[in-house]
Amino acid sequence: QVQLVESGGGLVQAGGSLRLSCAGSGAMFSIATMAWYRQAPGKQRELVARIFMGGTTNYADSVKGRFTISRDNAKNTAYLEMNSLKPEDTAVYFCTIRVVGTSGTLFTSWGQGTQVTVSS
Repeated sequence: QVQLVESGGGLVQAGGSLRLSCAGSGAMFSIATMAWYRQAPGKQRELVARIFMGGTTNYADSVKGRFTISRDNAKNTAYLEMNSLKPEDTAVYFCTIRVVGTSGTLFTSWGQGTQVTVSS
């Protein structure tokens, strides 16, 4: 299975930007779906952004127009560029990889998470 390591989190003022990175071991990275989730204190985990093998993306309504998910298959890395950050974006952000075969999901892996804190 693929192991994922997130990086790039930290403390930023409202209105600022961060770019998160997700590095994978990458045996099947190029055909996998990559996604970013987040979980804030007292809230359910939510899907933030997802990018499919062919480049199609989707985003949570709360981040549309502010966040961009991308991938670099040559580097086995996915990214989440976050702009115009708000205090409500504060959460632990998790990267996931999902590989699907003919019979269903082959495996799903999660990174350990990286903390993003946005101050007012």
